Formats: sequence, C-alpha cells, structure tokens
Amino acid sequence: MRVGLLQLNPKVGDLAGNAARVEAAYARAAAQGAELCLTPELAMTGYPPRDMLLYAGFARAAFAEAEQLAARLGQRFPGGPALLLGCPEPNASGRGKALYNAALLCEGGSIRARFRKALLPTYDVFDEARYFEPGDASGAARIMTHRGVRLCVTICEDLWNDKDYWPHRLYPVDPVEAAMAAGAQAIVNLSASPFSLRKQALRRDMLSSIATKRGLPLAYCNQVGGNDELVFDGRSALYAACGALAARAASFSEDVLVAELFAPAAAELPEEDLSAPAETWRALVLGTRDYFAKCGFQKALLGLSGGIDSAVVAAVAAEAVGPENVTGVLMPSPWSSQGSVDDSLELARTLGIHTRTIPIAPLMRAFDESLAESFGALAPGIGPGTTEENVQSRIRGNLLMALSNKTGALLLTTGNKSELAVGYCTIYGDMSGGFAVISDLPKTQVYALARYVNAIKGRAVPQAIIDKAPSAELKPDQTDQDTLPPYEVLDAILALHIEKEHTAAEIVAAGFEPETVARVCALVKGAEFKRRQAAPGVKVAWRSFGSGWRMPLAAAPLP
Repeated sequence: MRVGLLQLNPKVGDLAGNAARVEAAYARAAAQGAELCLTPELAMTGYPPRDMLLYAGFARAAFAEAEQLAARLGQRFPGGPALLLGCPEPNASGRGKALYNAALLCEGGSIRARFRKALLPTYDVFDEARYFEPGDASGAARIMTHRGVRLCVTICEDLWNDKDYWPHRLYPVDPVEAAMAAGAQAIVNLSASPFSLRKQALRRDMLSSIATKRGLPLAYCNQVGGNDELVFDGRSALYAACGALAARAASFSEDVLVAELFAPAAAELPEEDLSAPAETWRALVLGTRDYFAKCGFQKALLGLSGGIDSAVVAAVAAEAVGPENVTGVLMPSPWSSQGSVDDSLELARTLGIHTRTIPIAPLMRAFDESLAESFGALAPGIGPGTTEENVQSRIRGNLLMALSNKTGALLLTTGNKSELAVGYCTIYGDMSGGFAVISDLPKTQVYALARYVNAIKGRAVPQAIIDKAPSAELKPDQTDQDTLPPYEVLDAILALHIEKEHTAAEIVAAGFEPETVARVCALVKGAEFKRRQAAPGVKVAWRSFGSGWRMPLAAAPLP
C-alpha cells in the first residue's frame, strides 16, 4: 500500500485556507499513486487552536469544512486515495467535554469513520484535557481496514506511552498495545509534535523502537511551521517493521512524501545536522518567518547596540523576511563606545539591512531636567544608579515603538533567556516589542549561534562583536559580569533550575557555590512579573518561559 504523508503548514483558525492546503497536497499525493493519505493532527484548524475550541460555532464550522472537503475530493478524484484528516469532532453524547480530537476517514465523497485520540497531554505547552474528551483506547476503536490491511490509527500522544520505552508512563493504557491484540498489521499516526532541541533524535528512536517491538511498519505524519511560540519541524517518516527508516520528508518545510508502507529499510538517506546551533537556526528562522506571515507583518525593526544579541536577532530577521525588509536603529548615548557604533554599521552592511541613527543624549538631558526636582527631594545618599540606566533603556524603547507605530514594522526584542531568567532587562525598555526572537536562548547559546551563522553565511556577524565583553553600555566601562556571574556559570545553574527543575539545594549538591545559587534562584523568582509581560518568542528548549511555564507571582521561594 502506498501511503502519502501530507506534511502541511496550517494557519490556526484558517479553516478554508487549511482545507485548500490539504486538497492541494492530496492532489500531489494522488498523482504519485498514493492509496491512503494522512494529514497532521488537527490539520483543519491548525495546532494548537487553544481556546478557539471553546467557541462551539468554530468547532462546528471546522467539522462542516471537513465534510465539504471530503465531498470535493470525492468529486475531483473518483476512486482516489482515502484520507485520514485531523479535525475536532463535536461530541454528540451529551457527556464530557464538547469535542474529540479526531482523525476523520474521508473516502468516496463523505466521512466514513472517525478515530478519536485517547491520550490527551496536559503538560508543558499542552492542555488538551481542557478541550477534548478522551477517545476509546480499545483495539476495536483503533482499527481501520483499508485495501485489505488492518491499520492501527493513532493521533500524536497515542504513540508516546510504550511501557518498555518510557521508565515512567503518564497514562494507564497503551492504544497501540490494544490495537496489536486486535490484529493490527501496520501503525499510522497523525501528529503535531513541536520542535525542541534534541527532540528529533528522541522521536526517531522512539518511533523506531515501537516499529521494532511490534514488528509492524509505522507511518508518521507531522505538522510543520511556526504557530505563536511553537515551531513544528515536520520530518514525517515511514519506518520499516525492523525499525529502520524507510523514507523521510523534509525538515522545517512543507512536503508531500509518498512511499510504500511495507517497504524495506532505505538503502541510504542523507544524514541531518542535528547539532544545537544548526537546529536552533532553522527553528528561529521558520518561527520568525511564520509569525510575520500569519500575523500580517512584512517589515521588521530592532535596536542595534553593537552587542551579540541584537546581531543574532538581525541575522535571523534578515534570513526570515529578507534584508530589504529589516531596519536596525542605532541609538547611541554618551556611554556608547565608538566601537559599538562601528560594529553595528558593519553588521548592517554585511547583512544588507537598513539603518537609522537617533542619538539619545538630548533626551537623557531632558529626563534629567524633568526629574531633577523630584529626585532632589529624596533622602541623601540616593544618587545615580539603576534608575538612570533604566531611563536610557526606556528612551530607546519609546523611540523604537514610535517607529514601529509609524511604519507598521514589527519591533523585535533582542533579550536572551539568561537575561529574562534573572531580570537583567528593563520592562517597558529593551523588553518593548512584539516578538522575542532569541528569548529561549541562553547567552552561551547565542554566542554559539553567532559562530554557526558565520560558518554558513561567511562572517555575517563581525568578529569584534563576538570577541567583546558583553555590556549594556548604560554607564562608563560597564560589563554584564559587574552584576551577573560569568555566563558559563549562570547558564549552567539556570539549565538545572529551569529545564531540569532542580531546587537551589539540589543545584548546590551538584557542585555549585551556595551563595551564587541562592542569588540566581532569587533573581529568577523576582523576575517573574517581568516575564508575564514579555513578548512571545520561539520555543527551542525542553522547558521554556511562555505557555508551558506557570509559576505563581505571589509565592514563597522554592527551597
């Protein structure tokens, strides 16, 4: 049986547009001899539709669009391949949640059968139990017979609960195991599995393990593209019954893969570069490009400081939307070094982006004069310090927002994860903007990404920017390490605290200096209110700030 994997980049909520994407991909697969086509999970609505699903009219419209699509395919392609279409299905039972997360079997111009997702994830960025009723996990509810083959139909998480693969299972049942008992001869999976670093290697190993253990071929169709903070990397694939990869779709781009379901392992498939910088670069570019396209923006704007963060954001923006659509704004103060100005201009030249320069010294003087009387009334000893530094940042934020409002360009913030974690950023200042491109990259990863960009782009980021000590340049001779631990130490502590969920005591036990750990963990907690107001950014880590981070504001510190 020839299977067509329709690896699509849907736009959340665009029902007619998503149906057209499915139809176009289906036509390509049919022309290549596909007998059964799969879409990604919830392809009709795009994933994740989140609280759009709470609107009953939206869910009804999605299902009606699926019925119309099935009818069109039947008319255009009489005798064409069957289609398993991801779509929310209204729950007519009157019990439980209003919807099922379903795979609809479209064949002969109508919806012939429905297969419902049994395992609903409610961790990290997932909250499916909020919207969906779980489907029947029994083997009978999973089996679809097509062209004489008994297929186990699963949806994303339904595959992620094998008792021999996971040391700790999240669910008491395994739909695949139940389908095996019902005589399944192959496994198909409609998926919307988001990207994160190192996930592809895990995913590939898990899928291969399931195929090997069950002795069945496995067809996996994944979504691709950026939706808000999430990026989906595609990489739909067919695995032979021995667990070896038989065919693989493109990564980080749409594709239609048609291959024999019962094919042997591929003789040779090119190896992918799964290094952290390579994967991060592709995810950031795709996530940024789709955020612009799906939100209706064409132009990008950012502040250029001469530092590594703004340099990397500028490089991503130039790649994502084209250098002709990117403007970098230089806003030198009396504390800005000439080197930073020169480095920013050199960066803009190598990337081919536009620049604008607005010195802020006159505005700084105006603020000093306006605040002099109020500040003078304060207690003796309260002299220039963080407040005056933050004023500079907020001046720059106001200028950038004004340009954004006037031109319609989307303002990109340039803060990294290390800064956001400990609050080394100014709310309503450098945090101003609509999209935070590198907000999930620790500072050390930003440097690694800059070196990678230079390796593939030919010195796009001036070496002077990479070599200089990081500094906000808000006062004379300032460096980040005047305030923070060295980034190698800081990022290691943050990785344990945020991604590994270690408490301060556990981090100290891992060998870090107690006073530094206590200070960093306190800073993380104290900055929570800033992160609640931060712009969304591309998720690349296993655990990120954003929709999957739900820490309270008014709470005692972790032990």
